[in-house]
Amino acid sequence: MKRKLNDDTTMDGIMRETPAAIRVVLQHGMLCVGCPIASFHTVSEAAREHDLDEDQLRRDLQAAIDAGGAG
Repeated sequence: MKRKLNDDTTMDGIMRETPAAIRVVLQHGMLCVGCPIASFHTVSEAAREHDLDEDQLRRDLQAAIDAGGAG
């Protein structure tokens, strides 16, 4: 069963568990890769901090997870 994003999912957790999500993060202009705050920021907080459409970010991250996440 594929993993689903939830309200507690951190940006760091997504990138560690699904390396393909790193591409999504970078495509959205986010610098979460290597950021010390990524281990604390949830998807919602990161979207808000970067002034992004949270729903679109979640869809794109979920698509990376669903695709298998290998990168």
